[in-house]
Amino acid sequence: MLRPPDYAAATLLSDIVPLAATAIGAAEALDAPARARAAALAPGRELRVAVVALIDGMGAALLRRRAAHAPFLRFLLPAMRPASAGFPSTTANSLSSLGTGLLPGGHGVMGYRLLDPERGAVFNQLTWDSDTDPEVWVPDATLFERIAGTGADVVSLGEPKFAGRGLNRASLRGGRFRGSGTLSERVAHAAAEARAPGRRLVYFYWGGLDRAGHVYGTDSWEWLSELEAVDAALRELAERLPRDAGLFITADHGMVDVPHAGRLDVAEHPELRAGLADLGGEPRAVHLYARPGAAADVRDAFAAAVGDRGRVLTRAEAVAGGWFGPVRPANEERIGDVLVVADGDFGIVDSQRDSPSALALLGHHGGVSEDELAIPLLAALG
Repeated sequence: MLRPPDYAAATLLSDIVPLAATAIGAAEALDAPARARAAALAPGRELRVAVVALIDGMGAALLRRRAAHAPFLRFLLPAMRPASAGFPSTTANSLSSLGTGLLPGGHGVMGYRLLDPERGAVFNQLTWDSDTDPEVWVPDATLFERIAGTGADVVSLGEPKFAGRGLNRASLRGGRFRGSGTLSERVAHAAAEARAPGRRLVYFYWGGLDRAGHVYGTDSWEWLSELEAVDAALRELAERLPRDAGLFITADHGMVDVPHAGRLDVAEHPELRAGLADLGGEPRAVHLYARPGAAADVRDAFAAAVGDRGRVLTRAEAVAGGWFGPVRPANEERIGDVLVVADGDFGIVDSQRDSPSALALLGHHGGVSEDELAIPLLAALG
């Protein structure tokens, strides 16, 4: 039976920025539990600069299987610390855990598309919606804000279009943002920031591997070519860092290929629409929002259609079962009345709602398989 992530025992994505803060002497930014977890992970010596490189979609299981194409990362693999994303294993949720240090139920960004109960609207938490204020949606001070408050410089490196917008403003606000369009430019920016004077945390995000996996699948030459490019870029970055800097490499999730023939298309099953107000989440972790009084009917209809290809849970079962970690009461209504967690290579789509480009995607994530949840934590110290 599919089970939620082990939030108690695992090294989590939410531990990685605290680890970097501790390494540069900014542990005062952390609360006591985060400080204790980070201290157990931190390297044996203090650093002046910590670079956290998050490679979107580079799950630990995928990396191990494709390590022949990544000689630099393969060199680091023997010392890899296994870590875990949360549920759902998707970018919006994971980057929010990275940026806030909170589990999904704490920060509330618990899916790709989620209901804003105040507006009664489901919105995309990557592209965002101007009618939902990011700083109200995620009200806690981020780790970047708190680390900057200690006097350390904090800089985020990413695509210019994300500066000060949506998810970046909700969960990754704080410090400076420096935009770049290519991988080589981002490496150059990271190296220059690391060589500037003063204590600093540099956050380096790259999304090309995730895009290749979604479009072509993880068994494609396109995905392998992108992995090779990422590996070469990370090697170059490590070589350009000063001796008092450390590079910590991780990911937000892995990925599985979901053949189109094996998907459940809600549009082809009218019985699944009865009682259904809207769909959220993504193909591997679906939030089903029911019309008033219809949650039980929605649960039963999807349980019959899904069978042994996934697990169907009510909101109450998911919260009580710890799927999102402890859930703040203010965040509960964002969760679907019913959740479907996919197993194997199964997924759920809706061709009446999803765009043609979304329907064409082959690689997906969001579920709780090892290929989706397991992420690497690799370190290269100067």
